[in-house]
Amino acid sequence: MNAFDPLDRLFDPEHPCFTAEGVNTLINLQSDAATEARMEELADKANEGSLTETERREYESWVRAGTFMSLLQAKARLYLKRTANA
Repeated sequence: MNAFDPLDRLFDPEHPCFTAEGVNTLINLQSDAATEARMEELADKANEGSLTETERREYESWVRAGTFMSLLQAKARLYLKRTANA
């Protein structure tokens, strides 16, 4: 069992929580410019090894959120592909 197994089951592309409108909204979600700039700043500091403990927690939180969103968007794309082929 990997860390994403529960999410895989919950957000199975054939799960009824997906709708065409919701999937398109999810796929097109993007961070605003300020958020992107902050993530880039934290990533640069992480690469330099200069994050404070507070910044490290913030950065790890962004990474987890990004991973989660990527998984949801992949599931949404799979839903679209499967429904287009149905």
